Amino acid sequence: MKAGARALGVAESFSDDDRSVLCGVVCRRDRVTDGFAFGSCAVGGTDATEAIADLWTTLDREDVRVLLVAGVAPAWFNVVDLSALHERVGRPVLSVSFEASPGLEPALREQFSGDALDRRLRTYRDLPPRRRVDVNDETVYVRAVGVDDAAAAEAVRAFTPSGGRPEPLRVARLAARAARRFRADGGT
Repeated sequence: MKAGARALGVAESFSDDDRSVLCGVVCRRDRVTDGFAFGSCAVGGTDATEAIADLWTTLDREDVRVLLVAGVAPAWFNVVDLSALHERVGRPVLSVSFEASPGLEPALREQFSGDALDRRLRTYRDLPPRRRVDVNDETVYVRAVGVDDAAAAEAVRAFTPSGGRPEPLRVARLAARAARRFRADGGT
């Protein structure tokens, strides 16, 4: 990828509130950040996919080549449908997580039942498998839609100049946390 290639990174921050703050950050491969958008999704809801797509639409950036999402279950199991997101944005969508995991199914079964469980399980089971990607001296786990595993790994590495967190996701996480604290303080 060229130094000027751009990615949109989306991360969230939530507390005991009923809404989780989402932040989308447009970041060039060379670490230049040139766009922010904020939104929210319901904690424990099912609107994360639509909320992330809305960030894409708000930013309206044709120059963004890839969408990076921090994990697949923001805001307390608000499971993201990566395929639907890919269809909506027309770009490769990569979910990046930072810890090894046996999967979400046991936790989903513990926290939900009935239709709420069934809906989340359908979305979760339709996700592509997680693939281990070594980045610098760290390991991340990537699910990719719209691009093969090799290209997904290349994109993650291209946007991770140091450490193990891609720069668009690192900045989005920081901004989402700051926005949540600002909101919690009453916007003062």
